[in-house]
Amino acid sequence: MTDSLTEWEWLESYGPLNDIFCVSFVRGLAPPEVVRRFGGGDGERMTFGEMNGLVADYVERTQGGNGGGYVGVVQSGGWSVAVEPWGWQGNLPEVVGGLSKSTEVVAINRHDYAEAHFVHAVDGTVVAGFTPRMPSQRYGTEPERLTSLMRAVGFDPERDERPARPVAAAFAMAASMTGVTFTPKLLEQLLLVGDIRT
Repeated sequence: MTDSLTEWEWLESYGPLNDIFCVSFVRGLAPPEVVRRFGGGDGERMTFGEMNGLVADYVERTQGGNGGGYVGVVQSGGWSVAVEPWGWQGNLPEVVGGLSKSTEVVAINRHDYAEAHFVHAVDGTVVAGFTPRMPSQRYGTEPERLTSLMRAVGFDPERDERPARPVAAAFAMAASMTGVTFTPKLLEQLLLVGDIRT
């Protein structure tokens, strides 16, 4: 699979999601329930560009220390895909625990100025997680659970060495686990956007 990471190369560059974002894949829950579990109320339908405008205003006012303040959710197959520009809520243990209650979550956080994470949670518990830029740093109740899948996308979980394309490899893993390929086309759909400002 390492030769087919090109589908996710757009996430390695400073594209529409830039250098800080979180994407959470939530199995079997509709977007309204996902927005509620994030604490975003009923949400409002808008484009990715409109949501990004709200995020930019919030980040400017808070100097980015509180994340992006908004989450946008779309449905893809049997999964809801939650996108947080400039955010990381979907990677926090207390949030991913609530998101995964009675279901399953795969979440990827890119943060070029702090530690990024790949998290797999089931029914409120982080089963396996790791740091894409340092895949030997694994954690969770079953930290070895994803090892073979990590190797299949080019991560070496035994070496303290940064992979060449950690973000693309993380999204390739998510696609294998969820059946959802995260593409720019998902961001062209109307999103159900929740206000999660703290």
